[in-house]
Amino acid sequence: MDVKCPICDKVSHIDENSPLAKRLRNRRKHLYLCPECDDRIGIKTKARHATGNFRLYEEKKEVDPYLQ
Repeated sequence: MDVKCPICDKVSHIDENSPLAKRLRNRRKHLYLCPECDDRIGIKTKARHATGNFRLYEEKKEVDPYLQ
């Protein structure tokens, strides 16, 4: 299966029967990132976490009294 990284436009080949290929076929919102882009994004994200200014905002869910 040929896949393309949306960041650097590099085309790679992955095995048709791999779990990654199955995930990409069945869930269209998942993106393939080449290993170089994946490592670069991981390093930059960890650096932002280390600064202390990185926040993950969680979705506010209303509690339904009838479901508890």
